Amino acid sequence: MAPSRASARAARFRPGLLVRGLLVRGLAAGAALLAPVPALASGMPQLDFANPLTLAQVWWGAAIFVVFLLLTWRWGLPQVSAVLDQRAAAIAADLDTARRAKADSDRAVAEVAAATVKARAEAQASITAALDAVKQQEAAQTATLNARLEAQLKDAEAQINAARASAMRALRQVAADAATTVVARLTGTPANPAQLDRALTAALAGRGVSGPSNEAGAA
Repeated sequence: MAPSRASARAARFRPGLLVRGLLVRGLAAGAALLAPVPALASGMPQLDFANPLTLAQVWWGAAIFVVFLLLTWRWGLPQVSAVLDQRAAAIAADLDTARRAKADSDRAVAEVAAATVKARAEAQASITAALDAVKQQEAAQTATLNARLEAQLKDAEAQINAARASAMRALRQVAADAATTVVARLTGTPANPAQLDRALTAALAGRGVSGPSNEAGAA
């Protein structure tokens, strides 16, 4: 928009148009001055063209006007036109620079937005991967701990069963010895081992204690 206005202003100051206009006006003024004006000549000596001095002044004025017109046409108006063209070119260059700067800024904004979206996606992916790794590690640690606890429980149960079996064997032996002694003292004869064993088994079973064969199998 600005270069077109400058071009329009420069077109108004074209030397050909201005010189033609000034030449037409100068010729009209010269014709008017050279026309016979006897009525004005009698009252205005500067319009008495019969006087050689008046004619000389008119011709010198016309010559100076023509010289001024030629100088303006050949030197002044081209300078003005060059200045206007230079200003229009500078305005056009500034507008182009502004357009390029705007395009660069828009492209930079788009790149920043794309980089932000990419960074957010990468950060979310990293967080998800880290959470998955932590979950997997916790699951592995939990499985290892459970296996260790299970092994310890089995070992503890085995030790308890072994201690129980040992205690029951010792208890059965003590009961058998005591029963043998009591029977020998009461009857005066040794106790029958088979009958004593059946009696001890029945007594222990009545108290919820398994027989020797079951204890041995558990051990």
